[in-house]
Amino acid sequence: MMLDVAIAGLGRWGQVLVDSVHGRNDAGLRFVAGCTGRPERAADYAAQRGIDLLPDLGAVLADPRVKAVVLATPHAQHADQVIAAAAAGKHVFVEKPFSLRRADAVAAVAAAQAAGVVLALGHNRRFLPAVAEMKALLAQGALGTILHAEGHFSGPGALSYTDGMWRADRAESPLGGMSGMGIHMVDMLIHLTGPIAQVNCRSHARALTNGLDDTTAALFTFASGATASFATLAAAPRHWRVTLFGTDGILELNGHEDLRFTPREGQGWQRQFEPVDIERAELAAFAAAVAGGPAYPLPVAEAIHGVAVYEAMIHSAAAGGPHAVA
Repeated sequence: MMLDVAIAGLGRWGQVLVDSVHGRNDAGLRFVAGCTGRPERAADYAAQRGIDLLPDLGAVLADPRVKAVVLATPHAQHADQVIAAAAAGKHVFVEKPFSLRRADAVAAVAAAQAAGVVLALGHNRRFLPAVAEMKALLAQGALGTILHAEGHFSGPGALSYTDGMWRADRAESPLGGMSGMGIHMVDMLIHLTGPIAQVNCRSHARALTNGLDDTTAALFTFASGATASFATLAAAPRHWRVTLFGTDGILELNGHEDLRFTPREGQGWQRQFEPVDIERAELAAFAAAVAGGPAYPLPVAEAIHGVAVYEAMIHSAAAGGPHAVA
C-alpha cells in the first residue's frame, strides 16, 4: 500500500527529498501534490515528477488524495504548519530544525498526538549504518564511561546566500550554520550521548558580510556529567565528524562511512560502510510508521529536546555565558 504524500516547499532540498523516493516502490510513499513559495520556479520539475502544484498549503491539506505532508519550508513556519496538518488529519514529516523555540515544538507535538497522526523529524544521519554500529557498541559498553564528545559539521553554503533568500534572513538562521548543518550534529550528540543540560555558546562572523554568523562553537554539559565541544562553520569546506571518548576506548566517525575504534589497550580497527541514501531511508521509515509498522526512530521527546538545546544556544550566545537547557 503506497502512502500518497504532498510536499510543501519545492526548493533545492524539497526536490532532494522527492528525488530520493521517485520511482522507488520500495519506499512506501509517492508524492502526488505540492505547493511552494515560487511555483514558477518549480512548475517544470513538478510536471516531470507527476506532482500537482496546488495554490497553497491549505489547498494541499484539503486534497482528499493526500494522506501525509512533507514540510521542506522555512523553519519559522514549521510549528504552525504541523498544527494545521494535524487538524486536517494528515501525518507529517517535517524538516529540521523542527522549530526555533521549544514552546512551539511542544505545541506541534501536542497537536499531532491529539489528532493521532504520525509526526517525524528529518534528522537523516540517524539512518547511517555507521551510527547504528556506534549505538550498538555503546549499548555493549565498549567505550566504558563516556567522558567527552566532539561534534563538527561545517560547509560553505552561506557564502552563496544573497538578499531575498529566506536562509539569508538572520531570523531564520540564527547562529549561522546551526539551522542548516549544526542542528544535525546536536541531534547526533543527543542520540549517542543523551540529554544536554547546559550550553555555553559563541557565535560571530569572521568572513561573511551578509549579516549571518559564520563561526559558531559551544561547550555542552550532558545530564550524565559528560561534556562535548561543538562547532559549525558556515563558510568553510564541508566537514562532518563525531568522536566519543570513553574510559575504555575512542570511537570516531569521519564523514558518513569511516568509523574507527581505538581501545585503551590492544589493537583498534577501522571499518568502511557502504553509502546509503539517508533521505530515502528516513522517508521510508515515516511511511512504515504511518502504515502501523515500527515507530519512527526519533522520539518526539528528543525532537523537542533538540529545539530546546538550539534555543539555549541562542540565549547563551546573546548573553555571552552558559545557559541551562529547558
